[in-house]
Parts: sequence; C-alpha cells; structure tokens
Amino acid sequence: MADQPILPTQPSLPPPPHYTIFRGPNGIRAGWRVIIFLLLAAATGVALGVLLTLIHLARGGSKASNISISGLTPAGLSITEGMLFLCTAVAALIMSRIEHRPWGNYGLPQRSAFGKDFWIGGLVGFLSISACLLGIFLCHGFQLTGLAIHGSTILSATAAWSLTFILVGLAEEFSFRGYLQYTLTTGMGFWLSAVLLSLSFGLAHANNPGESKFGLFSVVLFALLFCFVLLRRGNLWWAVGFHAGWDWGQTFFYGVPDSGVPPYHNLLNSTFHGNPWITGGAVGPEASIFTPLVLAIVAVVFSIVYRENRYAAVLPAIRTETPAQPSA
Repeated sequence: MADQPILPTQPSLPPPPHYTIFRGPNGIRAGWRVIIFLLLAAATGVALGVLLTLIHLARGGSKASNISISGLTPAGLSITEGMLFLCTAVAALIMSRIEHRPWGNYGLPQRSAFGKDFWIGGLVGFLSISACLLGIFLCHGFQLTGLAIHGSTILSATAAWSLTFILVGLAEEFSFRGYLQYTLTTGMGFWLSAVLLSLSFGLAHANNPGESKFGLFSVVLFALLFCFVLLRRGNLWWAVGFHAGWDWGQTFFYGVPDSGVPPYHNLLNSTFHGNPWITGGAVGPEASIFTPLVLAIVAVVFSIVYRENRYAAVLPAIRTETPAQPSA
C-alpha cells in the first residue's frame, strides 16, 4: 500500500472572545466600573463621616448635635474639599488595582505634580479673572476701594487661602475629570464624556447660595475648557493650577463674591454697580458676560500654544466598547 501524503496541519485558532453585559474588550465594562467607583467613594465618605462623629463625641460633643462645617472660611472649605478629594482618590486607587493601571493615568501623575504646567495654569487663571474684572471696570461696573486686612493677617490669610484653593482645584478637577473622564472615555469617547461630566459639574454647583442660571452656564464652560486642557496636556495639572489661580484671585485677592457668597479675610475691598449682565450682580463675575469671553480667548490661545492631543496618546491603546464596523 502506498504511503498517504502527510497533509500540513492547520494551526488552531484561539476561541472568540466571550463578551457579556458585564465584560467587554477592556475587561469590566466602563459603566460598571463607574458604578463601582461611585460606591467606593460613597463608602469612603460614610467611613470619614463616622470617624468625624467619633472624634466629635470623644472631644465632648453632644451626640444629638450636628457637626456643621462652614464653607466660607479656609478651614471649612479645606475640610469639605479635602474630604471630596480623599473619597475620590481612595476610590480611584482601589480601581487602579482592580484594573491594573497606574493611578497617575487618571489625571494626576506624580512625576508632573506641581510642575511647570501647574504654575503656568495658576498664572493664567489669575490673569483671566483679572482680565474679566478689568473689562467690568472699563464698563464702569467695578471699583477697588482699599485693603481689607492689614499687618500679619495679610501673610496668614494669603497662605491659608492659597493652600485652600490648591485643594479646591485638586478636589474638583479630579472628581469630575479624573477617574470618571478616563473611564467613560473608554466606553463612549472623549467629548461625549466631557459634555456629560461638564453638565454634571454645573449641576453640582446649582445648590450654591446665590447662584444664577448664567452663572451655571459659565461653570459648564469652565468644565469644558478644563476638559480641553486635559485633552491637550494629557493630565490635570494645568487645569488644577488655573482653577486655583482663578478662585484665589476672585475670592482672596480682589475680594469679589463667588456664586453669591461674600469673601472672608480677603485682601482687597471692592464694589460692583451697574448692569448685572456686565457685573454679574450679586453672583459675582462668574455671572458676568465677560467670563465666557475671557474663557473663549483662553481656549483659543491655549489651542495655538498646545497643538498636540496628549491625552489621545493613551487612547489608541484603549479599545472603546463599541465594536469596530467591518470595512467595505
């Protein structure tokens, strides 16, 4: 009998990926990761609340009394914003272990911490609120009336408000444009996620006392600008600096209202008078027509100076959870 020819064996193909409602090409789907993150942040917040209550009781406080924290002082604002940052940072750290990603991928890499981007952003933020108030001044709606504090209080208030607004920038930027922006981008793309989170950022400010609809519109514009900054710079440090510089200039240096809240231990006294569309009225410059104009100028100049989308350098390695359509 003649020998049968030996046919080449076909290489075995790997089984097709098994995707479910819970798992996609990136592991746990983005929506479920966001839910887990929010639950972890909430659990951290509850744990911190219990800890503060125990400390309050241990220091002789009444169990029935409420622990009230005022947001009008550096100490009060630092506590509330610090708790927000701690809750989201701890939740993101846990998620980084689950997802096997560096924590710095979520917007605050340590190698860039308080580097050039932060200080440039801080300077631009301060110059931006200054330009906004200059526009109001030229329309005869704003006037500086002198120093509000004197002596050693200037140094202590400068230091306290500086540290406070750095913490505000870290907390609010990371909470809305850190882990959530990164994760939602993997599921629905960058700009759809940015718009969704920017609207959420506006809603989060809706409960601010004295806020107005136009003021909230400006808050959403701030958020969209910070998303654009994240896209171009690849991290949040420029945005953190801008956020801190604007708030520091607005509340401490110029002593103008923020969302209708008057400043405390501010450096300068000031007055507004005239058309609320120009001055922002009782809300402050956030509700002035000059704020969107200034933010638009910042966005245009920023896009000219920083032309490369550095956040996009991370995205090609991240497959979105919408399967690609076959080419024709």
